[in-house]
Amino acid sequence: MRAARLIKMVLLLQSRPVMTAAELARELEVSERTVQRDAQALSEAGVPVYADRGRAGGYRLVGGYRTRLTGLARSEAEALFLSGVPGALREMGLQDAASAARLKVSAALLPSLRNAPDSAAQRFHLDAPAWFREPETPALLPALAEAVWDDRRVTARYRRGEDEVQRLLEPYGLVLKAGVWYLCARVAEGAHRTYRTYRIDRFSAVDTLEERFTRDPDFDLPGHWAEQAERFARSILRAEAVVRLSPQGVRMLRWTVDPVAAREALSGPAEPDAAGWVTVTLPVESEEVAHAQLTALGAEAEVLAPPGLRERFAGDAARLAALYGRTDAAPPTADAG
Repeated sequence: MRAARLIKMVLLLQSRPVMTAAELARELEVSERTVQRDAQALSEAGVPVYADRGRAGGYRLVGGYRTRLTGLARSEAEALFLSGVPGALREMGLQDAASAARLKVSAALLPSLRNAPDSAAQRFHLDAPAWFREPETPALLPALAEAVWDDRRVTARYRRGEDEVQRLLEPYGLVLKAGVWYLCARVAEGAHRTYRTYRIDRFSAVDTLEERFTRDPDFDLPGHWAEQAERFARSILRAEAVVRLSPQGVRMLRWTVDPVAAREALSGPAEPDAAGWVTVTLPVESEEVAHAQLTALGAEAEVLAPPGLRERFAGDAARLAALYGRTDAAPPTADAG
């Protein structure tokens, strides 16, 4: 978007005494000709961009020009990057900071661009919670969010099964997954430190300490979360089911079971039989979970093994045949009223 590029160009020139067209082109990922056109557009809009000629020349801002974007407070700038997730901001206690940041950015934009925030809001909305569940905000989320922003250690009590344990945590980051909040934290285990992931709704108490911790600059929150999610998904798939799938069943499988399980089941070189069906080995959590998940496939799947799971579906089929094969059931009638 050109508006974002123009703002970035102003900030680049504001942060350095002078920049050549080649340097700006590299930073903005455009051609030098585009840099020239953008500089002209900024000049016409009242931003004092000046071009020096010669070998030591380049673009610079004249007269100590400063954009008001630098008036953002730290918390406002951090919240701005989350401004597309209003529910998450509200739950972390950052709604006011994000609102102030948006107002400051709007005030700094050119008049012709000041409707950009409203325009974007009408074109993009993130609805994080999953379907068919009422999202709940963990009571301790704001306290943990503040500790994450300030890099402060916390002592926390955490429910693990029927027990409660206390941990000294270095809170690195928050993740909102399908309406559920998680904390990624570094924990000391003997002489080593490791990263753990906690469901925030299972914390019963959090005490923020005065002492700060030093972050590992190599820690990558998105990468850590992806690795943990994959590892967790694989860890619970402790059993297997052999399933025969119709072409429609193959297409439906990824919507009915865990994506990791579906991917592993369909990655093998299964050849369709004469009817076009394929037989796959599906990793499953348990017979009970597999029964609940594969029921959604209906007649598009046939469970071949294990015997106990096949017997469950055979029982389902017998009951359904008895239910739908009844001839004494009165057909439903329309309401005459």
